[in-house]
Amino acid sequence: MVDYTEPLPAANTRWLRVAQGLIVLFHFTGFVGLAFTDNPEFFLRFTPLTLLLTAGLLFSFQPGRPMGFWTFCVAVSLLGFAAEVVGTATGKLFGHYSYGQTLGYQVLGVPLAIGLNWLVLTYACGILARYVPLPELPRTILAALLMVGLDACMEPVASTFDFWHWTADIIPFQNFRDWFILACIMQMLFNRAEFKKVNPLVPLVYLTQLLFFFLLGTV
Repeated sequence: MVDYTEPLPAANTRWLRVAQGLIVLFHFTGFVGLAFTDNPEFFLRFTPLTLLLTAGLLFSFQPGRPMGFWTFCVAVSLLGFAAEVVGTATGKLFGHYSYGQTLGYQVLGVPLAIGLNWLVLTYACGILARYVPLPELPRTILAALLMVGLDACMEPVASTFDFWHWTADIIPFQNFRDWFILACIMQMLFNRAEFKKVNPLVPLVYLTQLLFFFLLGTV
């Protein structure tokens, strides 16, 4: 089990505080802009950039980044993107839905940013689950549930902000079932990948994203 109480060097501690401040700033600015301004489209155009910057900050705290880490990143990004292509084209994964324009440039009807989103979620939830001393299978299930929980907060606001749209505006149970299955597979890849699974920025990234979408759904 990784020792999460191990202190960071002073320079890394300062950078962590800066990164935490930027994460909070990104999400607070986006929340205020989407919830309380007359021009939410201005803020929505920065969604792919916010995801990219969040991922960059998050992975800057990954120790070492050996080949196993990069192999994991590529595998999860491609798997997530491929699943979304199948989902949007056939409805056999997640249900019948289509993507709007908010998430940016699309290939085969799926924004490229979606692969990165699956990666960030898999990585963050996999590390969060390691804070709990559990065997691998329960830890995999816990991490997958954390991923589904964040999706559950995203779904009520997704169509409002043109992330994606469900047929007849009904979110099917199939979506959450398939999310859980795919999340378990990705967490298995995370557990098997050979790199140090510790990152002090992860708790804040997950919490700010959870609060961001949950609060948007209440205003």
